[in-house]
Amino acid sequence: MEPKSWRHLCSAGCAGLLLLAGVASGQESATQQASTPAGAGQLPANLSKKLAEQSEQLDVMRSQIDAYAAQLDAMKRKLVDQEADYRALRRAVGLDVLDRERAGNIKEAGPGASALPMPADDSLAFDGQSEVKPVGQAPASAQDQRPPAVAPISDQPGVLTPRGKFVLEPSYQFGYSSVDRVNLIGYTVIPAILIGLIDARQVRNTTQTATLAVRYGLTNRWELELRAPYVYANSETTSREIFTGTAQDKVFTTSGHGIGDVEATVRYQFNDGGADSAYYVGWLRFKSRTGKDPFEVVTDCVTRCVQNATGTGLPLQQPVGSGFYSLQPGLTWLLPSDPVVIFGNLSYLHNFPRRGVSRTVLLAGKEYLGKVSVGDVVDASIGVGLALNDKASISFGYDQSFIGITRQNNRTVPGSAKTVLGTFLIGGAYRLSDRRTLNFTLGVGATRDTPDVNMTVRLPTTY
Repeated sequence: MEPKSWRHLCSAGCAGLLLLAGVASGQESATQQASTPAGAGQLPANLSKKLAEQSEQLDVMRSQIDAYAAQLDAMKRKLVDQEADYRALRRAVGLDVLDRERAGNIKEAGPGASALPMPADDSLAFDGQSEVKPVGQAPASAQDQRPPAVAPISDQPGVLTPRGKFVLEPSYQFGYSSVDRVNLIGYTVIPAILIGLIDARQVRNTTQTATLAVRYGLTNRWELELRAPYVYANSETTSREIFTGTAQDKVFTTSGHGIGDVEATVRYQFNDGGADSAYYVGWLRFKSRTGKDPFEVVTDCVTRCVQNATGTGLPLQQPVGSGFYSLQPGLTWLLPSDPVVIFGNLSYLHNFPRRGVSRTVLLAGKEYLGKVSVGDVVDASIGVGLALNDKASISFGYDQSFIGITRQNNRTVPGSAKTVLGTFLIGGAYRLSDRRTLNFTLGVGATRDTPDVNMTVRLPTTY
């Protein structure tokens, strides 16, 4: 067969196949059109059912979300109410006072301290919009920068009176001291034999002082104080009369009472301390000589007692004042270090000299003494305070004073020497109410020249 015939045969076959494919496609299209229902273009029924079920589930989930949101709002309101009750309970049981005494409450005791896990600061209340402040950040109010309160063991308080407030503080102080003295007047031939006189004395002094102090806060940093004491002093001297051969002791008793030396003090807080940062309070005290002094009472001695052994050389009435004007600057510092507060005092007392001084001598009238200068006093103390619970606190400390010599007409008075006084101190405080606190201080002498016991009870009340 020729090639041309093969080409015609292949062309005819391809045309037949194309014709058959077109006829089959037309028949399939007609069949689909005949089988398609009238609602062509709609989704199948099973798919519509699934969509409806999912829509119902979404509605249920939306309802649950709304219910959860309502419960969350109710929980927020309940939390706010509980925090309000918590702050009310803190004020009722006095936890804020405990924080203030431990330097732990930011709002009451100063910046940077936290004695309890949840400080009673109104700015930390959750209301859904308030920003929580970091612990230890100082508030803006100047009143919040006051140093922490501790059980006082000295006359200088650490916490100043708030502005516009005043504190009325009655106090009672009891002091007791005893001194044994032996004077050898003569000379010794050999160590076992004394030619002369032996004067042995035992002196017991008791002093009771009732004081009324008033403190007023000029500002949050300035404070004024006025103290008016009433003193009752009693002295008993047991000795044997010299120039006599008696073997019996004789007791010489004297007493005196009256208004003592009135004092005025001004205090100023220099800085705003906080946790591990000390507070510094400077103060200046002026002491008058309103009390009856040693130069105004009658002395049992005919002439100068160091030159004449007659008479006892003791006053017939106990003085209640020092007889000298005094000015005392000082510095008090407090360092909060949870759970204790470390504090201390440093001061210098200057006694102004008196000129033209005379004393009254029994049966001899006035005796001119001239210029008398009493030694100045340097005082330093240190202690720690600790809160025991929400009402009670306790303090321990030590105080030491250095007293200079006394001079008369620029000459050292015979028998006068520099003296060192050391006292161990323990103090306690108990909060009776929001305005009233009972303070107790006990001092025990650590050196021979220090009074044996010094006890003080204070009851400051804030108005």
